[in-house]
Amino acid sequence: MFALMQSTRLESLHLSVDPVTGLKAVIAIHCSRLGPALGGCRYLAYPDDESAVADAARLAQGMSYKAALAGLPQGGGKAVIIRPPHVESRAALFEAFGRCIEQLDGRYITAIDSGTSVADMDCIAQQTQHVTSTSAAGDPSPYAALGVFAGIRSTAMARLGSDNLEGLRVAIQGLGNVGFALAEQLHAAGAELLVSDIDPGKVQLAMEQLGAHPIANDALLSTPCDILAPCGLGAVLTSHSVAQLRCSAVAGSANNQLTNLQVADQLERRGILYAPDYVINAGGLIYVSLKHRGEELSTITAHLSKISSRLTEVFAHAQAEKRSPARVADELAERALYRQA
Repeated sequence: MFALMQSTRLESLHLSVDPVTGLKAVIAIHCSRLGPALGGCRYLAYPDDESAVADAARLAQGMSYKAALAGLPQGGGKAVIIRPPHVESRAALFEAFGRCIEQLDGRYITAIDSGTSVADMDCIAQQTQHVTSTSAAGDPSPYAALGVFAGIRSTAMARLGSDNLEGLRVAIQGLGNVGFALAEQLHAAGAELLVSDIDPGKVQLAMEQLGAHPIANDALLSTPCDILAPCGLGAVLTSHSVAQLRCSAVAGSANNQLTNLQVADQLERRGILYAPDYVINAGGLIYVSLKHRGEELSTITAHLSKISSRLTEVFAHAQAEKRSPARVADELAERALYRQA
């Protein structure tokens, strides 16, 4: 466990259990140099406890990098609640988790993430003020999608020479809250959509409302397209999957898309432009951070516009240095986080 913390430069790791509700939670705080750690809470089943801890640690590191490059006064954190086979009261479980957050005295602020909902955040809010994405604060998903859409335009400009998306084939893997909202924006811009999701109902909805073409989950990565947009869970880009890609660029909302940096180098060698996930998908974090601080929507929207320029900056550095954008983004984030170390 300490080896994992050292490899990800994690500041602290908090494990909590509540036998009454069945809560088993992990809170990882990666870096608080720029401000209190902020990051979503996942509610998922894991094969073992070690996998849950590793997921929280890696995601917390990504949140630090995301906040640093987005210019936010936040550190990076992440929480994972291991979903039990049966839970007596979901509300009670999330209230118990709220008490765990309260014990950290504001060092970690939680938000919505995979497997959690606004209703869950409302339950947490009964026990602590260190929570956002509540009914009062609003769902950050539309803002995450706005940022990714802008990032896709920047990626298209950098790789294809134009940010006009009309007629471009975009393959979206995952039609959750962010993925579907992104699909709607791409459709409005005239893009041709290829979609996959483990939920056939979401695929059917995209077909009916957006004219999307359904692709089997195991075939999407090898389907010819202009831009691949991973919008589900992470670790989709492996050495094996990258060898199958038939796209010009990868730009999507999923966190931790790369299994390692060697995969980023592989993408670079293949001439596939990679938009670093924590740069392009920062819209949700920008919304929850600034909303939690009481900023107006106009301020939040103005900050969202910086995603495109930051991504363009990363691409320019990568092209000049003939390196992967992933390596460039990591270095820029580390410099922002530790320049005062």
